[in-house]
Amino acid sequence: MNGNEFGRLFRLTTFGESHGEAMGCTVSGVPAGVELSEEEIQTDLDRRKPGQSMITTSRGEPDKVSIKSGLQDGYTTGTPIGMVIQNKDARSGKYEPFITAPRPSHGDYTYSAKFGTRNWGGGGRSSARETVNWVAAGGVAKQVLAQSDHDVQIKAHVCQIGDVVADDVTWEEMLEHSEDNEVRCGDPDAAEEMRDLADEYQKEGDSIGGAIYFECRGVPRGLGAPRFDSIPARLGQAMYSIPAVTDFELGIGRDARTATGSEYTEDWEFDDSEATASDNASGDPTPVGNDHGGIQGGITTGDPIYGEVTWHAPVSFPKTQETVDWETGERKEITVTGRHDPVLPPRAVPVVEAMLYCTVLDFMLLGGRTNPDRLDDRPGEYDTDYHPSSPQNDPDDADTHATTVDED
Repeated sequence: MNGNEFGRLFRLTTFGESHGEAMGCTVSGVPAGVELSEEEIQTDLDRRKPGQSMITTSRGEPDKVSIKSGLQDGYTTGTPIGMVIQNKDARSGKYEPFITAPRPSHGDYTYSAKFGTRNWGGGGRSSARETVNWVAAGGVAKQVLAQSDHDVQIKAHVCQIGDVVADDVTWEEMLEHSEDNEVRCGDPDAAEEMRDLADEYQKEGDSIGGAIYFECRGVPRGLGAPRFDSIPARLGQAMYSIPAVTDFELGIGRDARTATGSEYTEDWEFDDSEATASDNASGDPTPVGNDHGGIQGGITTGDPIYGEVTWHAPVSFPKTQETVDWETGERKEITVTGRHDPVLPPRAVPVVEAMLYCTVLDFMLLGGRTNPDRLDDRPGEYDTDYHPSSPQNDPDDADTHATTVDED
């Protein structure tokens, strides 16, 4: 099976099935010298994990991450970082009726048709549980960027569930409010309506779709390599890789279809805030407005990158559905019981943020803004603050004692 790797220099390779022994990933391309905290990665995993509220699946997974490689004394060594997250609460029995009678709108039939077999417990590799690996990798990328010379900040929030649409919120409102409610919406009033709506669908044995707004700040201008490695192309790949995503927009997105050229075009002006006596006295050219979402010609402008991602409703719900059993040749009525989310965006917020962090860091490495070998950008220097110290002269440890050679 191909398609398990994302990124060019910052590369994420994942493994695991929903009801297998464990999920896990290898992250390559992390520069040496990053003080990597397992606890900070865990914080984002806790935002994604099941069982957070009554509108998420009740599956009891602690999603505890364990870093297995790539660290020495708490610092990255430049070698691949391996992470494992054990599955603790898999209950495959509820999926036995669907081994040869595929659930509607799932990957059951297509996986079997492609490979001639599949791991059917919990949806196997097609389950959204696989995104736990992505959040772990995003937690690594987030810490690399936080310790770099660039102030990259990324935030997302749920902007719509069903027909409930949040008001436009500021960056500050997203930061202040989006983690204060179960739906992760930066508009507290809309959050209450969204929560009530999710409850209604859950009580009816149904589900509903929604959307997430995201914003990336501090991304420097000049990143992206058109055509096929443009920023929109790679962000589109990242977002459409998330299970159940049906739409991805940058900037004004779908509103561009009704905008005239004169409305969409943004004039250029000098950015007086960047003018100094030592460089261009007029400042750098900057577009007036940001309908383009921080990207022109597939390359970053330095303005905030923003957009929206849309999810369809979860297709596992307890209402009766119809399928066919290819082994018996029968038509069957089925009920997909088990533990499922009635709406996906609340738990997908950290997934979106993780993929944005992974994508931005990859472009920072590709564009030479961050040294791919070491974060301190001191090639050839071996005596560093993060290099391990030698214990060879420790008098309490005879095994490591070394005798100094008398050069006389």
